[in-house]
Amino acid sequence: MKNFSAYLNTTGEIGYVEQVAEAIIYVSGLPKAKPDEIVIFETGEFGQVFSVQPNYVEILIFSKKNINQGTRVTRTNEVLKIPVGYELLGRVIDPLGKPLGNVKPLKTPTEKRPIDTPAAGIVKRRPVTKPFETGILLVDLAIPLGHGQRELIVGDRKTGKTSFLTRTILNQTRRGNICVYAAIGKKKLDVKKAEEFFAKNGVLDKIVIIASGSGDSTGVIYLTPYTAMTISEYFRDDGKDVLLVLDDLSSHAKFYREISLLGRRFPGRNSYPSDIFYTHARLMERAGNFITEKGEASITCLTVAEAAAGDLSGYIETNLMSMTDGHLYFDKNLFYEGRRPAINPFLSVTRVGKQTQTQLRRDVNREIMSFLSLYEKMQSFIHFGAELNENVKATLATGEMIINFFNQAINEVVPINLQIVAFSMLWANMWRRQDTAVIRTQLHQILQAYNSDKEIRARIDKLIENDSFNSLLGVLKAEGPQIIKAVSQKYGN
Repeated sequence: MKNFSAYLNTTGEIGYVEQVAEAIIYVSGLPKAKPDEIVIFETGEFGQVFSVQPNYVEILIFSKKNINQGTRVTRTNEVLKIPVGYELLGRVIDPLGKPLGNVKPLKTPTEKRPIDTPAAGIVKRRPVTKPFETGILLVDLAIPLGHGQRELIVGDRKTGKTSFLTRTILNQTRRGNICVYAAIGKKKLDVKKAEEFFAKNGVLDKIVIIASGSGDSTGVIYLTPYTAMTISEYFRDDGKDVLLVLDDLSSHAKFYREISLLGRRFPGRNSYPSDIFYTHARLMERAGNFITEKGEASITCLTVAEAAAGDLSGYIETNLMSMTDGHLYFDKNLFYEGRRPAINPFLSVTRVGKQTQTQLRRDVNREIMSFLSLYEKMQSFIHFGAELNENVKATLATGEMIINFFNQAINEVVPINLQIVAFSMLWANMWRRQDTAVIRTQLHQILQAYNSDKEIRARIDKLIENDSFNSLLGVLKAEGPQIIKAVSQKYGN
């Protein structure tokens, strides 16, 4: 940006700071100021026009520095733009596009885009038809997602939401897609841990991290998800499928509430402003599946919201549910029971994910959900103990085995083809009368073989060519034991 004097000579308008209220500054003397226009102070700081009143203009400041009453202000006749480009991959930047950390200097991209743009219309959109793989067994098999879907990740604090997101990002980068991670008002240590995790797994060069810390100015924190969406749109327009993670919009809503109260907006439910729905909806609508000049491309948006004491009826949570195409509910009770991930499949929803499935995957999904429903009903019979009949005992034993099957190690990512074959082996009782630890060991060996042995991978992928679950089970009776034997001989201890 140019300096204060250059903009003053260009616009010919000068204003003066009348009042300072933390993130909001009241300025008089800018009659032609427009909403969202950037203004610059004589001290070098800049901000954005938040609202225009008859006698003054409200400015949202992007700095923590004190600005004194009487400071001169001038318009720039510009909106806020950030640099976008492939140069951002592998970097951690703030919402204004400046690099964070001193590892190496950032080569600034030449292209700039405004951070707040209208969502694409219906003409440029396409239905969600391509399956989105998270690498998480329970999600991919029971609550499937699609490329271009907007899914809410909701649950209490410390229930495994971040672990799920990092593994999903890891899986998507390995599949060649671009990932954009927005850390909204997070601790610097948490951002550093995420960066180190991606660097350790060798996928950081496919990721852009946009981070704002809890100590940053409220205005900068407010911009974080919009900056992340703008960067995602750049890669989408280049024909790339993008995964965008917004972590989290509950914090974003709280900071926006603070801005609105400082701006003297009339408070509504839970003191949130009346336009909080619009604030998030105009952001979420920018995600989806689109047709671009370079073909079909998507922005899959995983939005995080924090629930309080497992309550899904909170104001922000229900707002976000109405904007998204479903939600994954992380249940704290399941987390305390040791389930990983602690996703409750009965309280989770996917509205468009099932339309992306093949016939085989639909059959597997139907078998899993119907059996889990039966298993939940049978749980009430456990207290009968020895009086249970053999059918109930068999159902409970199989249910326990499937629950253990869905438990994943914290860094374990499983390809979808292997997920289907492994579950089918379990369903066909190929591990009958074996200990859970033995089953888990053999599953890990099969995963290791699938990732490193082309022959084993080809044999497993060929099984997925079956068009129904019953035909797959029929083939597995002969092929399954041979695969387990081959893997055990090569990768067993």
